[in-house]
Amino acid sequence: MRIRDGVVAEVGEGLTGSGARTFEGDGLVALPGLVDLHTHLREPGREDAETVETGTQAAALGGYTAVHAMANTDPVADTAGVVEQVWRLGREAGHCDVRPVGAATVALAGAQLAELGAMADSAARVRVFSDDGKCVADPVIMRRALEYVKAFDGVIAQHAQEPRLTDDAQMNEGEVSARLGLRGWPAVAEEAIIARDCLLAAHVDSRLHICHVSTAGSVEIIRWAKSKGWQVTAEVTPHHLLLIDEAAQTYDPVYKVNPPLRTSADVEALRQGLSDGTIDAVATDHAPHPLEDKEAEWQAAAFGMIGLEGALSVVQEAMVETGLLDWAGVADRMSVRPARVGRLGGGPDGHGGPIEVGAAANITLVDPAARVTVDPSTFASKGRNSPFAGRTLPGRVIATFLRGSPTVMDGKIV
Repeated sequence: MRIRDGVVAEVGEGLTGSGARTFEGDGLVALPGLVDLHTHLREPGREDAETVETGTQAAALGGYTAVHAMANTDPVADTAGVVEQVWRLGREAGHCDVRPVGAATVALAGAQLAELGAMADSAARVRVFSDDGKCVADPVIMRRALEYVKAFDGVIAQHAQEPRLTDDAQMNEGEVSARLGLRGWPAVAEEAIIARDCLLAAHVDSRLHICHVSTAGSVEIIRWAKSKGWQVTAEVTPHHLLLIDEAAQTYDPVYKVNPPLRTSADVEALRQGLSDGTIDAVATDHAPHPLEDKEAEWQAAAFGMIGLEGALSVVQEAMVETGLLDWAGVADRMSVRPARVGRLGGGPDGHGGPIEVGAAANITLVDPAARVTVDPSTFASKGRNSPFAGRTLPGRVIATFLRGSPTVMDGKIV
């Protein structure tokens, strides 16, 4: 492959070029640059947890060339001014493209629509809107949001959690929560919102995206909605593909996450849903926290896990090495479809396209034979709250290219 002026100029064997910089890729897998639909960069307001600079470095090291920065910052990204600030910080950092996610409602309060049109028309060109961290629980507000974004081909990304069923919930409701004495978080709290919102999206003929699906019942509801031809997409996190609620038996809050880790039956359903395309994308829900917010007793600790720097390895273990996806499938679920949901495809600046002549040279090179023991102390992210610390996972990102320019070489930031 030859790259020139940020695009793929030639593809084939035996390519040479006078004065060209060369990279030896024997044994590596070339993927279109990964796209994350769900990243918490924390800036503005919580720079103690993460910044756009550190978060996008982590993204590049994980093979990502574009991330969607969630809106639950301080101030909330519910105006054109705040989303443009985040977008500009991403451009200045230069490690990957940052597309802000705009809040669906003012201050994530669920009572009044945010400036959806202004954010869509801003320099940030917001197309994904979400109150992630909170559910848009009011069906009237949710309907209005779905109707509004149709004007500019936007999508509402729902954090599916019925708040009245999850008050002070701490982990998955089931045998383990009963044994540990922690208040349970029932699967139906997620499934009821997903069912309602699929019906609303169909009613107004708008686009709905379901964040961090975690239950077998959710997969079935989404499968049913898609069978109707409704405009519904969904994502699953790496940690929900590999970990189960029994991890909480140690009371280690590194395993405390929203939505909670579920059962082995749920994990199997999520893997099958991702394999058959019911679930469109893997999204990290990268949620860094300062040490003091996680190193506390379980009930006082913050929800969330970091994920950018190991997501591809987790997917390789959960999906590739189990035969549920090949590498083309990984490219589809971690680049092509996420870019499609976020409207990032097309043109010389696009993401998620095939590696072919004329396409933007957003490329990730992976060594699938490598084995790496996860050490959060070496991460570019400020977060250390990885549930995979000390675990050996397959695969290693060797290089990441953003429009032809290397952001990572030999596993290190350029």
